[in-house]
Amino acid sequence: MPKPLSWRRNPTSMTFDAVLLMAAISVALLLKTLGHTQQGNSPQPSFERIDAHFHAASTDPVFFDMLRRLNIRVLNLCADDKHERGFKDIDLQHVIAREMFRQSGGRVMWTAALDPELIGPKGWERPDFAEVINKQLDQAFKDGAVGVKITKSIGMEYTFKNGKYLMPDDPVFDPIFEHIAAQGKTLIGHIADPSRSWRPVDSSDPDYRYLNNPDTGFWYMYKHPERPTKEAILAARDRMIEKHPNLRIVGAHFGSMEEDVDDIAKRLDRFPNFAVETGGWQQEFLTKQPREKVRAFLIKYQDRVFYGTDELVAPWRRFTAEETAKMIESEYALDWKYFATSETVEILGRKVQGLALPEPVLRKFYHENAIKWFPGMNASQ
Repeated sequence: MPKPLSWRRNPTSMTFDAVLLMAAISVALLLKTLGHTQQGNSPQPSFERIDAHFHAASTDPVFFDMLRRLNIRVLNLCADDKHERGFKDIDLQHVIAREMFRQSGGRVMWTAALDPELIGPKGWERPDFAEVINKQLDQAFKDGAVGVKITKSIGMEYTFKNGKYLMPDDPVFDPIFEHIAAQGKTLIGHIADPSRSWRPVDSSDPDYRYLNNPDTGFWYMYKHPERPTKEAILAARDRMIEKHPNLRIVGAHFGSMEEDVDDIAKRLDRFPNFAVETGGWQQEFLTKQPREKVRAFLIKYQDRVFYGTDELVAPWRRFTAEETAKMIESEYALDWKYFATSETVEILGRKVQGLALPEPVLRKFYHENAIKWFPGMNASQ
């Protein structure tokens, strides 16, 4: 699943997008009044920001212009998801990502996707699976990919012929992960989903429409008690990290440990080769936890956590390129105000105080850690 409130990527619904668009227009007018020097009372960052969790499938110059104007680079994550539009064909995603990398002058970096069914249904059971996957990844690395993404389909969807679920620590992946490490690349994993996916949700829940959509509702695990528990999937993820100490591994969306930063801290203490990015879940899940606890966590683990939005730029969105750019800019402004200032921020109808992270921590969170954990992110410079 994308981030909570992520039915913005679902073409059957536009509720949240419409609200965000109205807010974006207000922010745009304010920024125009202020000459783009401030966001509310929040100074603009003096350094380049990196959004390390983005999905892009459009070469519209409006998007590239926005990135240049805001001095932002994004990491375009190709992904294997047979249930969401635009994420079913890995080869096509790689072609588009490579072209966006080229046309953006390096402002849109990218990662390849690992598709367990690249060579057919249950292809991971074939003896040549790792060889074929590694060959595809080598081409992607040659074309500029700085890493590889695996998705929640591993653990939540794919099964062997005997009915056993394919988990992230399965030996079929070992030669692939070893190859990624040998090439000096990074593995980013969207493993499992928010805990609410295993719980009953009502119509007031932010993800209700996503979880009950005919396509994306596939991921509503509560309706499929025969599937693995979240705890079992994360335990397999942890064993995968432990098995591959020489592989840099990034947990997308806080490593799906969104409800308590203490859970993330335990993994960061245990695995020195593991980091997490926010993946757009910061607005809902961080703001529900005590401010001082979250702030202390981000300062203590300032080398292991970095920024991402899970935003989407694609021709199948319901809005124009200009409207989409305004929505994304509005999200960047809101996030910056939350992380960089002590001002009151209204998020999802709740008023919370910003974290006012120290400037050195902000630089790591927004820029340096992405480059550290994805070597090659600064190759265009």
